[in-house]
Amino acid sequence: MTQQPEHQSCPCGSGKSYPECCQPFHQDKPAPSPEALMRSRYAAFVLDLPDYLRATWHQSTRPQTLTLADSPEWTGLQILDTSESGNRGRVHFRALYRLGKDWGFLEEKSDFVQEQGRWYYLRGDTSEGQLKPGRNDACPCGSGRKYKTCCL
Repeated sequence: MTQQPEHQSCPCGSGKSYPECCQPFHQDKPAPSPEALMRSRYAAFVLDLPDYLRATWHQSTRPQTLTLADSPEWTGLQILDTSESGNRGRVHFRALYRLGKDWGFLEEKSDFVQEQGRWYYLRGDTSEGQLKPGRNDACPCGSGRKYKTCCL
């Protein structure tokens, strides 16, 4: 597991510190909503926590094994839409990543189900694309600086 310093912001982009945000979920506290579970799963990708990802994947669609060895460098999460009705939920998100000198995104509409008080990732419809930030756009690395003065 990659260590996340307590004073640093959580990788999920909430603006909270890791102990105030996703760490309790990574330590087996149930996520209270599909969005919270999605954020914690994104943070698990960033922090290399495949066991957490498998544990929060619904048993009907969970892979037998999961390795994150070939994962790109995840740099940001954008929640585009979220909904919840009864024991079903949906989160539409975009995750940004860096692969070598190129930038890309993974966009997904994820389905979640709640069973015995816990939310689980069920499945998602995904698409990927290349991200081409403009010189004056915010840098996709998450630094808050313009792309031209950061990672260009």
